Formats: sequence, C-alpha cells, structure tokens
Amino acid sequence: MNKILLLTICQLLFFVAFSQNTPESKYGWKLGVQTYTFKEFTFFEALDKIDSVGVKNIESYRNMVIGGGIEGKMDFNMSAETRNQIKKWLSDRNMKFTGYGVVNLKSEGAWRKLFEFGKEMGIETFTAEPEEKYLPLISELCDQYGINVAIHNHAYPSYYWYPQNILKAIEGLSKRIGACADIGHWVRSGLNPVACLQQLGNRVLWLHMKDISSYGEQGHSVVWGQGVIDFPAIVEQLKASGFTGQLSAEYEYKWEHNTVDVQRSVQYFRSLLN
Repeated sequence: MNKILLLTICQLLFFVAFSQNTPESKYGWKLGVQTYTFKEFTFFEALDKIDSVGVKNIESYRNMVIGGGIEGKMDFNMSAETRNQIKKWLSDRNMKFTGYGVVNLKSEGAWRKLFEFGKEMGIETFTAEPEEKYLPLISELCDQYGINVAIHNHAYPSYYWYPQNILKAIEGLSKRIGACADIGHWVRSGLNPVACLQQLGNRVLWLHMKDISSYGEQGHSVVWGQGVIDFPAIVEQLKASGFTGQLSAEYEYKWEHNTVDVQRSVQYFRSLLN
C-alpha cells in the first residue's frame, strides 16, 4: 500500500471516528457553533477557532465577513467561486456547513435563492424569523429541497418570543418547519427554558445554546453550567422529546477572548452525556 493511500485511509478513519463517537452522537444530536460567537473575526478565522474547541458543525450568519483573501460577507448571494472556496475550507478541516441564519427575507424570490444556496452548500437547517405570510411558501420549499427551517425566538417583544406563538404559526405546515430554541433569550424574557422546551415538544429542530448569568435583560453569557439555566434538565427534556437536531453554541460575551469559554462549555455539556 503506497504512503498516499495509507494517509488518505487514516484521515478518513479519523473523521469517521470523530463524527460518530462524540458523546452527543449516541442520541442523534450534533454539537456545533453559531459563528456569531466570533463576530469580531472573519469566517475564515472563526473556522480555526471552532475547530480548536472540538466541534465540526458550523452555523453561519449572513453578515459575517468572509476573510481569508476573499471579499464580501457570508451572504447567500455570493458567487459560485466563493462558494467553492468555502466548501474547500470546510473540507480541509473535516467540517460541515450544517446551518445558516438567523434570516428574515422580504420576497418570495429571496427565499427561493436561499434554498438553492442551501442545497448547493449541504445546509440542513435554516434558522429564521420569517413573516407569517411567507410560511406557506417556506413549507413548500422545505419539502421540495429537504431542508428544515427552525423559527428562532429573540427575546420579548419579538413576535416569536413565546413558544405558543411559534406553534400557532407553524400549525398545519410541513414537519420540516419547527423551532430553533434559543434558551438564553427565553431566560432574558423571564421564561423557564425547560418549560418552553416541554411546550414545543418534538417541534424543536435546532437549539442556540447559552447559559446566562441572571434572568432579565442584564444577563450575559457565561460558561455553560455556571449560570441560571439548568443544563441537566435541558438534556433530559431533549432526550424525552426525541430531539435529533443540532445544538449550536452561541457565546455572546467577551467577544474577542471567548474561545476558551466555548471550549469549557463544550466539555461541560459532553460530560453530562457520558
């Protein structure tokens, strides 16, 4: 066996082992990072930061500067050349572009372009806060392209801040439309995140994972397990509801020096699953 073939096999085995043997994978979960965590850096720089914390699944937001010698932002209207370069960066790191958002588009044409982008990039789920008038169209596009849309809850007074508002909006639509549960924003709205997950049940398709220093608007991100959110109870509720989506770390504090805190959060979360 030549050396190049042997090296290729070793790299493949490493990737398979990494992707299948994480503590969360036994529940059908993926652990990822929302690149907004590293908004002070470029997408190119964020990839190495995310890789360093032991996570391979990327959720990017639209306005992030690409970097790495490429002009522009992570907008879904990017050129084919730029898309190919981003796919190469991800492939080089054995990473997957699993999520994109939070989006709120203002025309039917824009939503269709978004799904075309998602199909090409291998995206599994868009996180979004769409106007309700677009939901029937989005439902059709979800089924047509095989891509989920998870409705995100910003804090009150955002329309989707309360779980029942999401359930009402998606009633009768594709099962590929559900909730992106931002547990930190529920805390900022004065809601109990475990109770909110219970209300949404199996319609939770995605999570934005935070721990918050205190209830209310003044709370800020802290290392998971060190704030007011009951992470063991979150884990048990996700198990009970049969959740099988991605949990994207979104650390919104100490913006230029938060990589270690994200790493500690990932390690804590995985310790709950062993």
